Amino acid sequence: MLILAIETSCDDTGAAVILDGRKILSNVVSSQVSVHQKYGGVVPELASRKHIESIVPIVTEALETAKVTLKEIDGIAVTQGPGLVGSLLVGLSFAKSIAFARGLPFIGVNHIEAHLSAIFLEEKPPRFPFIGLVVSGGHTSLFRIDGFGKYKRLGQTRDDAAGEAFDKVAKLLGLGYPGGPIIDELSKAGNPKAIRFPRPLLSKNSFDFSFSGLKTAVVNYVKAHPEPPGGYPEDLIKDIVSSFQEAVVEVLVKKTVQAAQHQGLKRIVLSGGVAANQRLRQKIREESFEQKLKVYLPSPSFCTDNAAMVGVVGYEYLKRGIRSPLSLNAFSNLPL
Repeated sequence: MLILAIETSCDDTGAAVILDGRKILSNVVSSQVSVHQKYGGVVPELASRKHIESIVPIVTEALETAKVTLKEIDGIAVTQGPGLVGSLLVGLSFAKSIAFARGLPFIGVNHIEAHLSAIFLEEKPPRFPFIGLVVSGGHTSLFRIDGFGKYKRLGQTRDDAAGEAFDKVAKLLGLGYPGGPIIDELSKAGNPKAIRFPRPLLSKNSFDFSFSGLKTAVVNYVKAHPEPPGGYPEDLIKDIVSSFQEAVVEVLVKKTVQAAQHQGLKRIVLSGGVAANQRLRQKIREESFEQKLKVYLPSPSFCTDNAAMVGVVGYEYLKRGIRSPLSLNAFSNLPL
């Protein structure tokens, strides 16, 4: 089964052609980072307009790279939510128009489920059941996953998502956008123990997360150490971001491992844009080894938003005969 998958949940326009839900024939992503950098974050209206400009050439490129035509496509999968409604509507409307014109089966996909399923694009995916951590700019949630369509949410962020906290700290320090990759790189030369930032909710008997207090702790530290003429010393910046990152990573890793132990599971999967963070990947490997758990990490290119992961989920439902109506709407908040 050949699936044409489309992803426009935020600021990346993605299209992919996936064979039998596993083999990637093409996976094209157009980034809008240069558009939103000057604003320090994604501007929804601008994101929607860029999707409108990009959707036709990106889908065309995906088909050409896969060396197939629309006549050979067996089904359409597209992100329905959660995300920015304006962005979602561009991809959803385009996907529905192709499905209607070609008489193809069509399925709307939950963006969170797509992230959790990105691991199945790897050569050796995990067996069910497993613990899945989704950690990105908009989401930080823990799930028990017993199969496609079988999810139990164990915990979620009560305020800021981890990726959102990275972006806000980077903006506070004038480091640029997106903050996650910048902080990840700078932290390599910093001292993660230089500043003892709080580990929110780490000692609580809960799998929920909270990062707004940690972000505030960084703000308070900066206020207590006013910027000298000429700016902060580079070493201080590196120590701040390294200490901040270590706090975030420790909370994410500890709670994920605790969730696996609580559920009696031996397999852990990380997903979402922050799952590309090198310190997080290192720390979860170390902790999993100590606790005799098996951790599965998608390639960094499958951690960030892409259409291939949407195609994995779309295939699983379309092959079961599950379809979405052409009246399907987009939702900014779509629980899994």
